[in-house]
Amino acid sequence: MIGPYPAKDRFTRMKRRLKKDQHTQRYTSLAEFYPHYLAEHSNPISRALHVAGTAGVIALAIGAVTTKRPRLLLAIPLAGYGLAWLGHFMFERNKPATFRQPLYSLASDFLMFRDVLLRRLPPPPREDEA
Repeated sequence: MIGPYPAKDRFTRMKRRLKKDQHTQRYTSLAEFYPHYLAEHSNPISRALHVAGTAGVIALAIGAVTTKRPRLLLAIPLAGYGLAWLGHFMFERNKPATFRQPLYSLASDFLMFRDVLLRRLPPPPREDEA
């Protein structure tokens, strides 16, 4: 033990500080933001909830148009954000990127949806590898 805190506590505080700096960074392009977005969605359950939410958004939009029931569009934020935020708060334990970069985050939701369906993404890291 060096200083007033054990090494583990110092490491934890350093990780929190680095994570805080990462959350305050502003991105200038979607290509620059997307890798950060994927890192914030490394938990497989959270990622699955995001994909399910995005699928729900697409289904509601198609349903609203094909059935001529525009009121279905009101459910889109609940379907998309509800499942995604559940993933963040319960499984990732981080803040959604929506609060910091709303447009890049929305676009990244659809990019991740596409990449998951096309199996372009590597599997999220397992807990014992992180």
